[in-house]
Amino acid sequence: MSKRHDAIDDILKGFDTAAPTVEDRGGARFLKRSNALSDSGEREEKTLRWVDPAQCVMWERHNREYALLTEQNCADLITSIRAQGRQEFPAIVRRKGEGYEVICGARRHFAISWLRAHNYPQFRYLVDVRDLTDEEAFRLADIENRDREDISDYERARDYAQALEAYYGGRQKAMAERLEVSEGWLSRYLQLARLPQEIIAAYANLREVKELHARTLRPLLSDPRTRDQVLAAAAELAAEQAGQGGPVPAAQVLARLKAAATGPKKARPPANLFRRNIHESGVAMYRKNGKVTLEFAESLSDEALRAAFDQFLEARRG
Repeated sequence: MSKRHDAIDDILKGFDTAAPTVEDRGGARFLKRSNALSDSGEREEKTLRWVDPAQCVMWERHNREYALLTEQNCADLITSIRAQGRQEFPAIVRRKGEGYEVICGARRHFAISWLRAHNYPQFRYLVDVRDLTDEEAFRLADIENRDREDISDYERARDYAQALEAYYGGRQKAMAERLEVSEGWLSRYLQLARLPQEIIAAYANLREVKELHARTLRPLLSDPRTRDQVLAAAAELAAEQAGQGGPVPAAQVLARLKAAATGPKKARPPANLFRRNIHESGVAMYRKNGKVTLEFAESLSDEALRAAFDQFLEARRG
């Protein structure tokens, strides 16, 4: 069993599964699953429910942006469910009024809802109802989705930043210990969540905003000498993203924001040229910060080089 599922079992250990009620029996189909406990040999009964996805809403602190789910980015799951004839793995939910609140399983909810709306009304949403506090729900959702690449860095970072204040009183060390991650790892994601909205708007899609981008831009935004230039470039990019020219790729966005901080490259000052005649390349002299640099072609003949040096020395003495 994976570490992720071991951690999920630790969180859920001791939570009682809600018993079916009369109204549950009338509105849903039940599936019972027995899990053997390895040491004691006892058996734990869990009740799973097949429900209409319309009975479910996303938890407001769900770490996935449901509005970003589409037929395209859920195509693998839609195809799998259609091929299997049902949803294989239950979503984790908790009771909310007469319905349910989805803690883990937004993609599964979208896939079932999409299938029901596209000529497959027989599909139902498989849920496992749990009694969870908000902090327990947050940790469970984080463990469930931490290794999944289809959740963006920015979605994960924003979720961590909200949880830091909501559940851990702003204590980053305490949160890292509860999540069993290093404080440095968590800090990098929190820095991403703190990027100004002007920077986020510069990207065509918030899924493209990476933790590496925050690390790159942080010193430029922290420096008063470069912050305004970077934000101005971000505003220009946001206008381009909203225009008709097509999206600007994330790599170009980051490159342009970095370039805005350095400003245009300074032109090299003109050189003093020493040579015998206009047909030779001669020796070019550059001055910078009290130093003199002499440059000449490797193919320049010894005679031409001596003549150019003589001119240089004469000019220096003069």
